[in-house]
Amino acid sequence: MAGGRTFVVGDIHGCPDELQSLVAALELGAGDTVCFLGDYVDRGPGSSEVIDFLIDLNRRAAKCIFLRGNHEDMMLAFLGRDGHYGEAYLGNGGAATLRSYGLAPQPALDLDSKLPAEHVAFLDALELTFDVGECLCVHAGVRPELPLDRQQEEDLMWIREEFFNAPHSFGKVVIYGHTPRREVEIALPYRIGLDTGLVYGGTLSCLELEARKLWSIQRHSEEVEVRSIADQLGDTRLA
Repeated sequence: MAGGRTFVVGDIHGCPDELQSLVAALELGAGDTVCFLGDYVDRGPGSSEVIDFLIDLNRRAAKCIFLRGNHEDMMLAFLGRDGHYGEAYLGNGGAATLRSYGLAPQPALDLDSKLPAEHVAFLDALELTFDVGECLCVHAGVRPELPLDRQQEEDLMWIREEFFNAPHSFGKVVIYGHTPRREVEIALPYRIGLDTGLVYGGTLSCLELEARKLWSIQRHSEEVEVRSIADQLGDTRLA
């Protein structure tokens, strides 16, 4: 973005300590932009803390873009709002999220009234895509055979193999999370995957577009590492 830096952050899954350490290391300024790829909640112990932190960050620091992951999508459906597969929510990490709010896992009978209204509003306002520079940020991926203006909401949050198995012709690098890998997946000129399995003992990864750097922090660590990936990107433009 003109006049500032642009960061894209992978899946967090209820791990607030590593998120806070990463964001502190970025030393964000007023002209910076941070896009979070979704999956803030579920599986980890501190989903409510993660959302608290992100809401506060949006007030006090950089411009923040919050995308909807499939876990927020399930959570919204579980709460009786706009989403998919709410019936699968508790078995896919949702029980940990409820416990983070001091609630026992239970059917969602008026459950959103027991959550902070600000948190429910945060979930309702999540976006599906963020178009920046030479990149398109989404949670899960895109359906390669469809033009961008015909992508289905469900695919943007849930797709996997169909996205990986065929190249797209959009002229943009798709930056996504959703599918955990041991390392950041760089498959140019088509995609960069930033879900590196933080909640499973992996890392939280963050790509800085203009500087072509990768920031990361290991689970249960406070040390943030940063390294150039310019050689892996070659001539591919991101910003």
